[in-house]
Amino acid sequence: MAKILPRFTLLLVFVLSPAVEAVKIADITRIDGERSNVLTGLGLVYGLKGTGDGGDYLPAIRPLATMFGKFEDPVTVAELSKVQNVAVVSLTATIPKDGVRQGDKIDVYVTSIGAAGSLKGGRLFICPMQGPKPDGGLYALSQGPLTIEDPSTPTVGVVRGGCVMEVNLEPKFVENGKFRLILEDPAASWTTSSLIARTINGAESENGETIAYAVDPKEVVVNIPPPERDRPDSFISRVEQLSVPMIPSEARVQINERTGTLIVTGDVEISPVVISYKGLTITTVAPPPVPTPRNPLVTSRTTVAIDTVSGAQNGKVQDLVNALEELKVPVDDRIIIVKELYKSGKLHAKLIVD
Repeated sequence: MAKILPRFTLLLVFVLSPAVEAVKIADITRIDGERSNVLTGLGLVYGLKGTGDGGDYLPAIRPLATMFGKFEDPVTVAELSKVQNVAVVSLTATIPKDGVRQGDKIDVYVTSIGAAGSLKGGRLFICPMQGPKPDGGLYALSQGPLTIEDPSTPTVGVVRGGCVMEVNLEPKFVENGKFRLILEDPAASWTTSSLIARTINGAESENGETIAYAVDPKEVVVNIPPPERDRPDSFISRVEQLSVPMIPSEARVQINERTGTLIVTGDVEISPVVISYKGLTITTVAPPPVPTPRNPLVTSRTTVAIDTVSGAQNGKVQDLVNALEELKVPVDDRIIIVKELYKSGKLHAKLIVD
């Protein structure tokens, strides 16, 4: 008679990995120069219903007095001592990664930096925006009515399309006949950058010349063939559409204890081990036992069987997580079990705890 295993028993064995898939170069890289920038400014919001900074808040009243002076209507700070409908604010506007052109409109976010209680119902007075380089040039002008997105934070708002560009800000993708592919962090590795370079050379190189090479795990330099340098758009498009096999990513388990999330890459393995925790026994066996009349496989409502592959040496931690989910083991307990596996040296992966 086979020995009955303790309550909550998991038989965990190896599961075949999915077939290797291909991805486009554009899916895991960006071209150097393809990045966002931020415009900043300081301004005044007016039209508030008594919720402004107040007449005794000089950082708001001084620029208000200066504004009156520009319109040939000079007033003193003392004369504005009872003003309650103005607030001094900071402004930010994010330029998209593909750049902007003169006349484009982007959102500007407005935040009170004074004593104002609320910006609700206010309007941003027209003000200049500084660019990524502090050269004193005028990059954009911002103005318009505010929208409060979060009622619980009435001192923060947005003016939709309120920032109007006065200059062109164009990203520079090609320099000296070459461009650089920057790998996104999840895909960055020497293996992937080298594979991308070999793929480009195999598809676009003539006479076996090397036109692409990996600089480091995050960067691949691509030389544009001389006949296409005047109009490189077609070449760049072809390169971005090339397919590369998806190399198995670094084995890692990432845990966020605050949110209770556990992220596992598909190739994280655990060695044969038995863990007993709060009456729960987890057993990984490789290869799986073969049921016989003398030693039948005992199952019950609280036992989970995982598909097996003959000859497997290690189990997949993803199968363990799935089984714990099926048994409705609390998230906190799952995290503790995975951390104990790592401490015992049975979890073959990097463990990252946020």
